[in-house]
Amino acid sequence: MKQEILEAIKRFNTIIIHRHVRPDPDAYGSQGGLAEILQASYPDKNIYTVGERDFGLDFLRIPDEISDETYSGALVIVCDTANQERVSDSRYTSGEMLIKIDHHPNNDAYGDILWVDTAASSTSEMIYEFYLFGKDQGLIMTDEGARLLFSGIVGDTGRFLYPSTSQKTFKYAGELIGYSFSRTELFNHMYELEPNVIKLQGYVLEKFQMNEDGAATIALNKEILAACETTPSEASILVSSLGNIKGIKAWCFFIEEEDQIRVRLRSKGPIINTIAMKHGGGGHPLAAGTSVHTWEEAEDVKKDLEKVCK
Repeated sequence: MKQEILEAIKRFNTIIIHRHVRPDPDAYGSQGGLAEILQASYPDKNIYTVGERDFGLDFLRIPDEISDETYSGALVIVCDTANQERVSDSRYTSGEMLIKIDHHPNNDAYGDILWVDTAASSTSEMIYEFYLFGKDQGLIMTDEGARLLFSGIVGDTGRFLYPSTSQKTFKYAGELIGYSFSRTELFNHMYELEPNVIKLQGYVLEKFQMNEDGAATIALNKEILAACETTPSEASILVSSLGNIKGIKAWCFFIEEEDQIRVRLRSKGPIINTIAMKHGGGGHPLAAGTSVHTWEEAEDVKKDLEKVCK
């Protein structure tokens, strides 16, 4: 599969790389890391990264703005996006060929070429593996590419704490830090919190509820977010903050937005992506998400979480 992808890359002069909406470091890392590798390897090709801008991740990369005409005869690669409805920028189907590179369960098998590895810790890990595969065929790694891929691996492994972290993950991360970039600066950007987010974190730690079976939830409605002067995207940063609670098995953040309630599910063992899929979402067995539209539906998700923990 990696050879098929490499041959496709060689054939096209214009390559446009997409990722998912509400991006995280792995979305930006895999997308930008691949772009850096391809631009260094094929300087005469036109390489673009697109999608809505997340100002909180500007320290990683700022998306390109391109015209619809740019897609004519182009190769489109979508990174780190399991389902088509989550692809950022709907023009991803406007190219001549579409490739999917992802590490989520392949419930939506879109694209002309698909490389899906659910054993990978992150799509950034997969992109580094792709570089290792192709370096004898002309692929070149850059310091910036290494910085982006390292950030994606760190982000999706929770700084190497999540069960998806493998021996391969540590090996690749160890090789990436051999390139020239500041890990201290990168970690500061990734994990320093603004005072308003710290205030919300205090509310979360004070108000979360956990039953005797280790199922925990916290509801963050518009009023609470407004009182802490935080946005829903800032609230989502805190989803892992309950992971250090003794006795917790799985937990859920309900974060109210303008037209929906975002559901962020995390687990230390019980499988929770089945809950997300039941309610129209998806994800990994221990990290998943979906959206509901009423607090009554949120209560149903809470009951499902309690069942899997019991």
